[in-house]
Formats: sequence, structure tokens, C-alpha cells
Amino acid sequence: MLAFRIALRYIFSKKSTNAINVISRVSMLGMGVGAFALIVVLSVFNGFEGLVLSLYNSFYPDLEIRAVQGKTFEDDSLFRSKILQLNGIASLSQTLEENAYLEYGEEAQLATIKGVDENYNSVTTVKNYVRDGKFLLRDTSMNYAVIGANISYPMNIDVKRGAEPLRITVPRKGVKTAFAPEDAFNTMSVIPAGVFSIQQEFDSKYIFVNLNFARELLGEENRVSAYEIKLKPEADIEATKKQLAQLAGKDFAVRTRYEQKAETYQVMLIERWVTTAILGFIILIISFNIIGSLSMLVLEKSKDISILKAMGSNAQQVKKIYLLNGMLSSLIGALTGLVLGYSVVLLQMKFHFLKLGGADSSFVINYYPVKLKWLDPVVTMLIIVSVSLLAAYFPAKRASESEMSFK
Repeated sequence: MLAFRIALRYIFSKKSTNAINVISRVSMLGMGVGAFALIVVLSVFNGFEGLVLSLYNSFYPDLEIRAVQGKTFEDDSLFRSKILQLNGIASLSQTLEENAYLEYGEEAQLATIKGVDENYNSVTTVKNYVRDGKFLLRDTSMNYAVIGANISYPMNIDVKRGAEPLRITVPRKGVKTAFAPEDAFNTMSVIPAGVFSIQQEFDSKYIFVNLNFARELLGEENRVSAYEIKLKPEADIEATKKQLAQLAGKDFAVRTRYEQKAETYQVMLIERWVTTAILGFIILIISFNIIGSLSMLVLEKSKDISILKAMGSNAQQVKKIYLLNGMLSSLIGALTGLVLGYSVVLLQMKFHFLKLGGADSSFVINYYPVKLKWLDPVVTMLIIVSVSLLAAYFPAKRASESEMSFK
């Protein structure tokens, strides 16, 4: 307790040399800035991470069943009915994907057509991201398509313009050689009904069509690329995955949403830790101010050290005083930085005053997303405490070994 009181007094007492005051305040300020930066940057990272995951979650289903070998497999209505009988299953959609060549007016582009059935909108939330038109794939007499924004805009597709068709061409199944081009390819037309915009990866790749239209175009009469599955809110995803794997057998792979895009989740996790490490290194550099201020404090308080030793204090007690001094000055700065950082994050969450792009920004949101996680201040304080202990150790050790006498 005595060591704590002495250390606290050393922090706020005026030093005889003004440089010590300046360096001490700079070290405290530096730790505050480091803590502030860590909280704000990690909160922004959390916000973007949450945004990206929500966009991926809108496209990828909770669970997906695909063939281990080959791009497609035979649709089995009995298999589907058994899947739907499992407790955790809410709905199931059949999908069929293939690369295709698109033509609209004078424009052409490659894309992936994705044929989906009428249950697709109960499995994903893609329909919520339709920016122009509507999510319509089939009516009583016509086939329609919903097109990714990064396909639609370069091709000048206007869903409000009328019934100009979008031509879709794919290689004809089973044909290896043909004397005429029309014998090697299948071409069918759809009417653009909507444009969706989720994330560049999807917007630049996919167009949605009716499943039966896709089967007719591809010559895949009763085949699918995947069964996409929506789980009930209370379902245990791992337990349900295990049940599906047992039901499907070794010829099929059952993947969770995380496994469908595992590399993206891993990259985001790596980016987070790299960002934390870089900011931690910056705090380590800032901590050199602690070494400087404590070293100068040891020189100034040499007489105090002699008095303490004369009164019976041992080397460990002297070392403790200077360790506490370094720790307390860092913690005061860090806690101030945390409070300010949290204040800025909370204000951004409420008022969105930091904007992304200009008024005509094409981002999904027009402000920096932020999100607070309880682990962030814990990590921040662990970094600062560790760095402060390391920085304060050597000056404290020097003070404990000092044998200066009264002068």
C-alpha cells in the first residue's frame, strides 16, 4: 500500500527538472492515444466484418448439400422429403448453376446463371437486395431473370424499359464436335425483371432464373447443383449437419455457411489479428517514453531511494514503487483513451457522422459501420499492461540496485 501511495505521488508531483514532467505527460498521452486508436480501429473493423458477414449470409444458405464428384446430381424427391422431416430443417431449395454467355442488344458478357425453385426466397434473403424492378423469375407465360448490378449496368440493361430479351447461350450437353455453331450451343431468352446488389463478388457473377428454365437451357432434365437449406432458429447447426451427412451418405458433402466461404472468414480473422499486432507494436514504440521518464525520475529521486533504504526498504520494495509508477501512468492514459474511444464509437453508432464516399456513393451503407465487442477493451488493456511492465522493468531494476548515499 505504501509503495502504491509513493508511486501515485511521484506521478502527480512536480519534478525539479521540467523535461521529466514533459516526458511523463507525453508517455501518459501516448498510451491514451494508443488505447483510443485500438478501440476505434477494432470497432470499425468489427463493423465492417459484421456488414460483410451479413451480406454473405444473405446469399449463402445455413447448410448446403453438393455431390462430392461432378457438378450436378440427380434430384431425388424421396431424399428431399427425408431431409425436410428432420427437426431442425425449415425449408429446402433446389438450385442449378452453370457458366453462360449473355447478350443484350449490342452488349455481351460472361456470367453464371443460377436456376432456383419457388422455395429459394425462404432459404436466402437475396430478394431484399433487389435495387431495381422485382425478384420475379416466372409468371403464367414468361420467364424472367434477376441480374447482378455489375452485370446489368455495363450491359445497359434497364428493367423498366420494356420487354427487350436477354439472350443466354450455353454449350449443348453431349456435343463435342458440330458442323454449324447453332448445333453446338443452346440459346434461350428471358426478360430482365430485376437488378440485385449485394456484394461485388455476387453482383459481377450471378443472374437468377427459374429452375425449370435453367434445366431446359442446360439439358439437365432432372438434375441439380445443390440443395440449399434453411434451419429453424432454435436448430443446432452442427448436430443438424451431422444428421444430414448420415442421411446423404459418402457421395455428398454437407457444408455450413462458414465452410462454403471458409477462406473469406479466415482472411478476416487474420486481418483482425494483424491490425491488432500493428497497433500493439505502435504502443510498444510509444512505451519508450516510459523508459525515458522513469530513468530520469530514478536520477532525480536518488536521495529518496537512499532514505527509503535507510528506513529499511529492500531492493524489491524500491523496484515495486517504480514498476507501479510506470504502470499507473500508463493505465491512467489508457483508461482515458478507452473512455474517449468508446464515446466516439457510441456517437458514430447513433449519429453516423463519419461518412463513406460522397452523396452519390454506391456503397451498401453511406457511413462507417462500428460495433463494440467486450473482448476489445480486454485485449487493449492486456497489450498496454504487458508493454508497460516491460518498459518499466529496467528503470525499476536500476533503481533497486542503486547504492547512492545522502548528499
